[in-house]
Amino acid sequence: MMNSLVVVGSGVMGRGIAYVGAVGGFTVTLVDVNETSLKNAEAELNTIFEKAILRGKLSNVKEQEAKANLSYVTDLQKAASSADVIIEAVPEKAEIKRQVFESIEQCAPAHCIFATNTSTMSPTEISSYAKRPAQTIAMHFFNPVHKMPLVEIIRGLETSDETAKAIETLAEQMGKETVVINEFPGFVTSRINALVGNEAFYMLQEGLGTPKEIDKAIKLGLNYPMGPFELADLVGLDARLNNLKYLHEKLGEKYRPAPLLEQYVKAGRLGRKSGKGIYDYTEKEELIGK
Repeated sequence: MMNSLVVVGSGVMGRGIAYVGAVGGFTVTLVDVNETSLKNAEAELNTIFEKAILRGKLSNVKEQEAKANLSYVTDLQKAASSADVIIEAVPEKAEIKRQVFESIEQCAPAHCIFATNTSTMSPTEISSYAKRPAQTIAMHFFNPVHKMPLVEIIRGLETSDETAKAIETLAEQMGKETVVINEFPGFVTSRINALVGNEAFYMLQEGLGTPKEIDKAIKLGLNYPMGPFELADLVGLDARLNNLKYLHEKLGEKYRPAPLLEQYVKAGRLGRKSGKGIYDYTEKEELIGK
């Protein structure tokens, strides 16, 4: 039985995973070394709970149960010591993930499953940071976690059938649809997203159209819920660039990042989180500030 869930990292993805875990009935501990980040995460989650009640997605009783399931701590090793599943949701940098996995390996129970929330990185490589490859797997959640229905589950080279099934069950209890695939760089969704988003930047660079025109064409012509620029601003241009660099290294020339994307990141235009990306979120209307 999986009851105790630890989520490492209280950023946008970590807090979203904590939310769906708590609503799904798990006892959830959200861990971050930064107390300010934890307080911000708690405030954001309270807002999500309030909106869910207003929209009829949660009852007041369910909200109180879910909030009671949530705790916010800075001591990773103490939290990991009683965990059934640990989901790492730190930035997509190997060294940071290594530090987390080396730490939880020292204190997590023998039965504990390790999951990494990653959109591109190898669960096989990440499993080498600890000593339980059969119990290590990737869970690719999508932003915003509480709204997006899919979790992409990626098996590493030595991931056991039991681990894959357990994580599929966990995701379903969170209210998610799942696909279980074998590891290959970029998985399914990130490879397609990276190509579409990068090509949109090349179009903008070539003067083909404005961001609004390109986004509108993709949404209405191809039935995408968000345009590639809207999505890039949401996930962060720095995150998109890191993914493209990784895929370019692993899969070749078609994933070479558009120079304009690199320029935006160098200029600090990272998207919604910085107030300005492809669109300008400091104004009442979101306009390109090219």
